[in-house]
Amino acid sequence: MSLTRRDFARTSAITGAGVALAGSVGALASAPNALAATETDVAGAAHGHGGVGYGPLLPDPDGILALPAGFRYRVVTYSGRTRLESGEFTPSNHDGTAAFDGPRGATLLVNNHELAGPRANWKYPVPLTEGLVYDPAAAGGCTVVEVRPGGHVAEWVGIAGTATNCAGGNTPWGTWLTCEETEDKAGAGGFTKDHGYVFEVDPEDRRANRDPKPVKALGRYAHEAVVVDPKRGHLYLTEDASNPNGLLYRWTPPEHFHHGRGKLRTLADDAGTLQAFKCFDSGGKFVDDLSRATKIGTVYGVDWADVPDRDARTTSVRKQFTTGQVTRARKLEGMWWGDGGVYIVSSYARAESPVQHDGSVWFYDPKRRTLTLKVRIGVNPDPSVEGDFDGPDNITVSPYGGLVIAEDGEGLQHLFGATDSGRTYPIARNELNIGTADEPEYSEFTGVTFAPDGRTLYANIQTPGIMLAITGPWKRQGR
Repeated sequence: MSLTRRDFARTSAITGAGVALAGSVGALASAPNALAATETDVAGAAHGHGGVGYGPLLPDPDGILALPAGFRYRVVTYSGRTRLESGEFTPSNHDGTAAFDGPRGATLLVNNHELAGPRANWKYPVPLTEGLVYDPAAAGGCTVVEVRPGGHVAEWVGIAGTATNCAGGNTPWGTWLTCEETEDKAGAGGFTKDHGYVFEVDPEDRRANRDPKPVKALGRYAHEAVVVDPKRGHLYLTEDASNPNGLLYRWTPPEHFHHGRGKLRTLADDAGTLQAFKCFDSGGKFVDDLSRATKIGTVYGVDWADVPDRDARTTSVRKQFTTGQVTRARKLEGMWWGDGGVYIVSSYARAESPVQHDGSVWFYDPKRRTLTLKVRIGVNPDPSVEGDFDGPDNITVSPYGGLVIAEDGEGLQHLFGATDSGRTYPIARNELNIGTADEPEYSEFTGVTFAPDGRTLYANIQTPGIMLAITGPWKRQGR
């Protein structure tokens, strides 16, 4: 059913096109260079001011992670150094991660390994564990990390033989959906099967992961993240692609389908309906790209267009639509479900987009079918200088209020927090220089997630692949 112009006009009046930022996502508007639209926004607030945050970051003598005073980190896994239960080294290129309650007080973490192309390209690919392999020519996959009380760590393969496992999302039924950010087909790089799918990984039941099967109903494209609407059963998926820019998708389950552990892999390849979004403003004018919005509080109506060929047999899904059929956005990255809707990150926009920016966060309300711009960060003038943030990517809601954001920008890379009141503060800085002294380079942070008890913040340094557990005097970040 399409959303009519009259429906949108009524919805806009309810929502308010110039709404003040509210809730955890609104806090991001205080990131340096953010553009705020209302007097209640606190843009460009000083880091750590007014009791917010934990103070300045202190250099790490081991050269891995700078943290505030009183905080500590522990290396949980390290590619090429720590080993799996089976004896192989931990795979490299850590990416999306989710934490689950494990047995006897343990924490289970499912960790993506973003390894593209053939296995020969990588020194530490995901091991081809018998029964858990989709395509033996592919290097990527997921490992499951068990952190037990007392600190003992065990790690094993959850799925192998997948490609470019970037982000994904956890499900209300306690599993992890890992997403392949690629469109490679069988024959490319020696692959024996098509790639660009979503797979379900169960952190608790190893037997459930045997004989991996892609959820083809969710489409084949450069997947980034996925969230589940626990009420309606829809899945929302982002696509990180360019030329042309990627799309936001919604999958509607078939009638009488009920979600649950392992149910997605039972679906027919064409089950349900896969659609891409199309936005228009309050005047009914079509919006071709989300970067057009420059004012916080901008509200668009959303319609959904059916995907003609979700398996992209001859044409990439995003290229199956002509101008005017769908809305696009660059670097559609992290998502999460909250406040009855979907928060969606567009990490940045450059020359391939109509307007440039260094990050935006949107909120899709499925009840009203509206998309609201919550955050817009202007272009960072000098990413090599401490103080400014850019390129929000993975984001998690903090049990202490507000958000924790993993930075994937240029120059310095941080984990930083944002409060409900609109103040940002640093939590960690990557000090592992993988470049040279003259031309330093720092890998992005990925997989930011709190343990279920809220005491430990887990995050990854993608290259070479390090999972870190951060503890310290966490406190409620006031409004």
